[in-house]
Amino acid sequence: MLPGVLKPILSSLALPPAILLILIGLGLALVVLRRRMAGVVLAGIGTCMLWLLSCHWVATALAAALLPQVPAVTPERLAGVQAIVVLGGGVLRDAPEYGAPQPNSYSAARLRYAAWLARRTGKPLAFSGGVGWASVRGSIPPEDEAARWLLAQDYGLVPRWVDAASRDTHENAQRMRDLLGRDGVRRIALVTHSWHMPRAADEFEQAGFQVVPAPTGLPSPQVRPLLEWMPSTDGLTLSRLVIREAVARLVQPG
Repeated sequence: MLPGVLKPILSSLALPPAILLILIGLGLALVVLRRRMAGVVLAGIGTCMLWLLSCHWVATALAAALLPQVPAVTPERLAGVQAIVVLGGGVLRDAPEYGAPQPNSYSAARLRYAAWLARRTGKPLAFSGGVGWASVRGSIPPEDEAARWLLAQDYGLVPRWVDAASRDTHENAQRMRDLLGRDGVRRIALVTHSWHMPRAADEFEQAGFQVVPAPTGLPSPQVRPLLEWMPSTDGLTLSRLVIREAVARLVQPG
């Protein structure tokens, strides 16, 4: 098995909720083995952490504490860039209501924001995204096909540069350097989610680009204060992504 293929497996095991479920399981196993106190404590810690990391308030606090904060950008700030580069976030293989594969929610949000910026600035678009390490090659189309479809159908836009082979953020930056470098493009606006932006911007700067971050999906309170402390799938997903990015920044490239 290739090291890159191991990345999504190992990260899934090391991140919530899997790591917390493992912790709870170990605690219950200790109880069965008559090490009751240690088992109860271990299972209790895992359960409390699972609750807290599922709270949206905790997730947004983690984002502020663990990742550099990147503010929203205005179209005026993009006056000096040569292109808007949007990174893919995944694709839905089966979308029978459309009759064609579609960008997932992350990709769709990034493409929408990139299109919004492109219309207001007149800057050309570049898209980078192939088939990630977690996907089985041949089972889903590269992200670029779904991205082209959405940009054309919903926004009447055609990306000038397309990378259809990248498997992770490091390869996004390297392949975009090769594509855009042919046209002398070095100053870019980079569109991705706010939790992904610090690592993505680092990768693109290391590849030789001058980057203006253009994040989307900035964490903020979503519901009433009390509900922010209630466990939710949104809260757990954001916590997981923030922790993943914080760890990934320590072990770049990737």
